[in-house]
Amino acid sequence: MSHTPVNKGAHQTSHQDLHSEQGSLRGEHHGRARNPVIKVADLAWLEFEKPDLDRAEVFARDFGFAIVARTDHELWLRGTFEGSPCMVIRRGRASRFLGPAFRAAERADLDRLARTTGSTVRDIGVPGGGQSVALLDPSGLPVRVVHCAERLPALPEQEPLILNFGTDHRRTNATQRPPREPSRIQRLGHVVLETRTFARTLDWYLDTLGMIVSDFLFLDGQRGRGPTMAFIRCDQGSRPVDHHTLALHLGPGTGYVHSAYQVTDLDSIAVGGEYLAERGYRRSWGIGRHIQGSQLFDYWRDPDHFMLEHFADGDLFSCDLEPGWAPMSASGLAQWGPPVTRDFLGTNPSPAKLREVMTALRDDNELDPARLLGLMKAMSS
Repeated sequence: MSHTPVNKGAHQTSHQDLHSEQGSLRGEHHGRARNPVIKVADLAWLEFEKPDLDRAEVFARDFGFAIVARTDHELWLRGTFEGSPCMVIRRGRASRFLGPAFRAAERADLDRLARTTGSTVRDIGVPGGGQSVALLDPSGLPVRVVHCAERLPALPEQEPLILNFGTDHRRTNATQRPPREPSRIQRLGHVVLETRTFARTLDWYLDTLGMIVSDFLFLDGQRGRGPTMAFIRCDQGSRPVDHHTLALHLGPGTGYVHSAYQVTDLDSIAVGGEYLAERGYRRSWGIGRHIQGSQLFDYWRDPDHFMLEHFADGDLFSCDLEPGWAPMSASGLAQWGPPVTRDFLGTNPSPAKLREVMTALRDDNELDPARLLGLMKAMSS
């Protein structure tokens, strides 16, 4: 397994001039597996069920997706970049997240993964055809690893604005009037998941899918018990990739928190946000710039209450960078922007949330009263 117990008497390692003020202590989690089964190349798409595909399609267009295919039972969404779709929404009785699909680097990885896990390689009904291996992570969340037979061609881009900086004047005798239109999604960037079995789930993604940690967050006074959040990227060697493709955090719930979709620039985020607001959608939090990952962000709720993020200008890391360590806090989520909202943090009190907490405390998992109190303190600090 990837986890290494903490040596509480160890000294802090040097971590100057990197992406986080702190590095690991001796004996803490390395943030990667020595011999993973495979190394996934990227997040392919996310899978949802919703009862109203017409309503889902209206929001998808307003948020900035393009439509790949639409039937009575499925809606496939994409961005402008070449590659795979971003999302599939299937008709179902209730709105729910079904799970993520990760892209295998090679077709042979599916065979290796199937042999190791005792699974089967099956054909899937993705536009253009493809195959997948279906797995369950330790949280019980379905996870696919896919290889698509065909790649979707690129679509026209929303061009970035030409900006003037100080004495660097790139635009003269021309005005800036970006049209009021949806932010044009380029690609799926990342998904954030909540789990009651953080350590086991983290190790599964590292050991099975070959992902590596960019940053760990820990609770105040509880670092010796290990991290409670991890920002995880794909390992493509010297090729830089997104700071995080997956983020996991300990909590009373299990499953989807939000997903993020790259757009061109800050103007695309802002104008697209105005477009969404005019159509009655609700902003959850934004606009601002994150600390872990550095991306510009803007969070919205769709009609089924799922949270989606427009982002731009995120960090890119190669495999050489070691994990950073930082205390978890609400104030540490952004470098600038409006105060973080209770809606984004998921701390709005409700009977459903209370039942979720009570169930988690009764079950056999990693959430105990000390962890819960530490999380509550972090989200109010």
